[in-house]
Amino acid sequence: MASVGGQPIVIKKVKKVVGGGHHGGAWKVAYADFVTAMMAFFLLMWLINTTSPEQKRGIADYFAPASVSATQSGSGGILGGTALGEDGAMAAGSMSVVENLSPESPTHESAASTDTLASASEEELRNALAKREQESFQSAAQSLRQALQDMPELAELSKQLLIDQTPEGLRIQLVDQDGRSMFKEGSAQPNDRARLLLRAVARVVNQLPNRITISGHTSASQGAKNEGDWALSAQRADVARQILRGAGIDNDRVYQVSGKANSDPLYPDDPTLAGNRRIALVLLHEKPVLPPDEGL
Repeated sequence: MASVGGQPIVIKKVKKVVGGGHHGGAWKVAYADFVTAMMAFFLLMWLINTTSPEQKRGIADYFAPASVSATQSGSGGILGGTALGEDGAMAAGSMSVVENLSPESPTHESAASTDTLASASEEELRNALAKREQESFQSAAQSLRQALQDMPELAELSKQLLIDQTPEGLRIQLVDQDGRSMFKEGSAQPNDRARLLLRAVARVVNQLPNRITISGHTSASQGAKNEGDWALSAQRADVARQILRGAGIDNDRVYQVSGKANSDPLYPDDPTLAGNRRIALVLLHEKPVLPPDEGL
């Protein structure tokens, strides 16, 4: 070892450790790359599941290589030239998807549906309308039954309400029971229970557009026939109409108000039963009447 001025020269070598061993941060970079790749992968899977077949086709056309096809040029031969074909990146594949997804596309769909309706037979349309009306009637009947259950003051009167389907339409009948009459004997004015039932019926009937017929019925009297039952049943039906009008039902929807006395008993085997005294409302199987300003 050399010395200068009698003092030895010492050379010190320092070994530098790169990365800090297992305590270094290189693994964090690798983990971050892994997480980023997984996020990109799941994002791609989500996009694939949410895109429509038309959008996927447009994306595929965009990334597909451009194809070429021979053209009819004036020179002809090998040097006749080529042009981009209909398929490929420069084709109109993606543009067609955009056009289909543009706001103008519903116009084509509505035109197609109009053509379909035009080609449908009158019988099919009639069946479709009848099915829709049947579903509306069933929903109205269920709503009325539920309304009676939800109202404590009407729950005990639910037995006096009969709902069924007839060839004319949905029939709703308010019937008398022994000890629970809706009208005083010989009177056309209903009691409070009958008014509550009619208002509850009006709230449900008012949700449908169908026209209504209202008919009053009486029970048969013991012995001789009572000629006054015709006028009495008609008066009761008209009072029911007035209550329905006060509950929001338009007069234009009332097609007929009639009194049938005891000519159409609910219990033919015993026309004298209290259940034969009733008010019957029928929602007719037909379109509603248009107001005068709409019919012009």
